[in-house]
Amino acid sequence: MEEYTIAAIATPPGVGAISIIRVSGPDTLRVADLIFKGRNKISESDSHTIHYGKLLSQMGDTIDDVLISVFRSPNSYTGEDSVEINIHGSQYIAKLVLQELIKNGVSLAEPGEFTKRAFLNGRLDLTQAEAVADVIRSSTEVSLRGARNQLDGLLSQKVSGLRSSVVNLSSFVELELDFSEEDTQFIKRDKLAAEIDRILSEIDSLLGTYTFGRITRDGVNIAIVGQPNVGKSSLLNYILKESRAIVSHLPGTTRDVIREEVSIDGILMKLYDTAGIRHSEDEIEKEGIQRSRESVKNADIVMVIGDVQQGFSDEIFGEINYLNKSASVLKVLNKIDLEASSKISVDNRVSAKTGFGVDNLLKKMTKLALGTSSFTEKTAIISSIRHYNCLESAKINLLNAKESLEKKMSGEFISVDLRNSEQSLAEIIGVVTSEDILNNIFSKFCIGK
Repeated sequence: MEEYTIAAIATPPGVGAISIIRVSGPDTLRVADLIFKGRNKISESDSHTIHYGKLLSQMGDTIDDVLISVFRSPNSYTGEDSVEINIHGSQYIAKLVLQELIKNGVSLAEPGEFTKRAFLNGRLDLTQAEAVADVIRSSTEVSLRGARNQLDGLLSQKVSGLRSSVVNLSSFVELELDFSEEDTQFIKRDKLAAEIDRILSEIDSLLGTYTFGRITRDGVNIAIVGQPNVGKSSLLNYILKESRAIVSHLPGTTRDVIREEVSIDGILMKLYDTAGIRHSEDEIEKEGIQRSRESVKNADIVMVIGDVQQGFSDEIFGEINYLNKSASVLKVLNKIDLEASSKISVDNRVSAKTGFGVDNLLKKMTKLALGTSSFTEKTAIISSIRHYNCLESAKINLLNAKESLEKKMSGEFISVDLRNSEQSLAEIIGVVTSEDILNNIFSKFCIGK
């Protein structure tokens, strides 16, 4: 475990009412006494108490009036002695406080280092530590609820249960190897196969939550495409309830991709208003069209807009099929407020001018994004590609173990596959994790968390 003390500003940059500086490590309380003057010494104060006083420089000058919150080991976020210093929200004051801490032997924290210490000290497992970053990044009710469930240990409990089941099976098989000369079976082969099938079924259920989990955490990418002047930008503006994109009767007004986010039924929708896809000799418009194609490539949903005058372009559907076969396609007819609206038959009929049909369209977007999932806030869900890959590895090794079992191979082969499966599950919650993986995870955190 780390033996040095770290500090960082835990509040966002900028001017505000207060800023908070976090300090954690073995010298925290001693250093706090060196820079703080109040009624009580911090080193003599009880955990979970707050103290008012002045923060002083080494020269004895007052830097600021502060409140210091004390958290003693092991009952702190990191599991170490920690303090949080509440100062006035001046970046300059925060800089001076950090300078004084550094002068007294404190190091600046790396991104995610406080949470990494919480993990290393057993305050959180790895899935919970990752959920901390997701809670910070959450921007909708659904994303917060999903991150909160993971932080509360819902996924950890599920994976730990699966791991325990695999360890139990592995123990029986390995015990048999110790008594191989006596030809003893501690678990019948049909029961072993049934247990492997049960665990595989639960892993498959977890893997099946990934698309839903990714969408609840990261949102859904929706490319709005169509021929020029069919009302793509008008529809975007209506959904956003603001004039975000320039609207004109002239074709080719949108030259670049406009990206906006909106929460619809708790799901983060990332809307990409694209340039009209058509043949053009204009160099700027050609670049916009190319960027439109990139948006289609990366989309979860492609919303194809046509209007009552131009209809829909077969060329655009061909482009979508070529660029992104996996995306869901939502066909929308705009400008139905015009007389010609009865000539074209399509399920999703809207008027970006009057708003007719837009509410129903938003409901269909949400339904399309979530698919047929029936997951609730009490369902263990995976949203990380790391978790997905570990579960896939665990599944493959269990399938190998089952194959060895069916071929009546020696217990050594079954044992190795079961152990490999157990290690893949253990990697999810951080029971076994390489330093490289830890560094990669925590480097994505903000400094101060």
